[in-house]
Formats: sequence, structure tokens, C-alpha cells
Amino acid sequence: MSDDPSDAYAPPPHRARHPTTPPAWAAAEEPLPERVTRGSAPGHHRDLRILRRAYRRQRRVATFVVLAYFTAFLVLSVRAPAFMTKPVTGGLSTGMVLGLVQLPVTWLAIVLFEYTASRYVDPLARRMRQRTALLAEQEPGR
Repeated sequence: MSDDPSDAYAPPPHRARHPTTPPAWAAAEEPLPERVTRGSAPGHHRDLRILRRAYRRQRRVATFVVLAYFTAFLVLSVRAPAFMTKPVTGGLSTGMVLGLVQLPVTWLAIVLFEYTASRYVDPLARRMRQRTALLAEQEPGR
């Protein structure tokens, strides 16, 4: 450690630049690959926000589908006991049928979660990993 007192108050290297100034790798002499542009650093790009938003939306939809069905089942059980005890087929009541249907509804939510993950969220995550790998190849010491 040096004896210079100003060193004690120097910001850490990752916070040394102002957010509006270009990152150090943007001033490099070698050209960037086509897919990696100057504004596409991981964590500084809108793709990360898009990925978070897509994942958050996916979780919320799957959770709300299952919770909405379960809440409807509970509300019907409390507010409409005559409806829930009415026989449907084979000695099963409406409440029992709706309770048994809850398991397939949960499975359906899981299947939809997996489908949307593979269709929308995973490609975004894969793209972010590829960009990070390209940037890591460009700047091995970073």
C-alpha cells in the first residue's frame, strides 16, 4: 500500500468510471465481433432487464393460475356448500371432482412453465451467456 493519502479514498476499480462514460473495453483498438456491440456489456444492456422481466412474468402466470384455481375452490367450498355437495357421477360430489381436478391444473401450470421457459426465457438466457463468453474472450484479464 502506498503512503499517498488520496489512495485511501480512491473508488474501487469496478466503480471508477462514471456510468455515462464508455467502458474501458469500448476504447480498445481491436474491432468487436458483429454480435457484440459497444453497448452490449452484460449487466449494462437491456437484454438483462428483458430476461428478468420474462422470467418474472413466467413465474407470476404459473403461480397465479394455480392459486386462482385453488382460491376459487376454497371460495366455492365456503360460499356454496350446497353446490359442492351436489353429486356429479359415480357417487362423487362436485367438490370432490373439483378437488381432484386441482392436480391436473397444477401439472398444466408446470407444463406451461416449462414450455414458456424453453420457448422464451431460455433463448434470452442463452444469448446473454454467448455475449458474456464473447466479451470474456476479448478481455481475458477482466
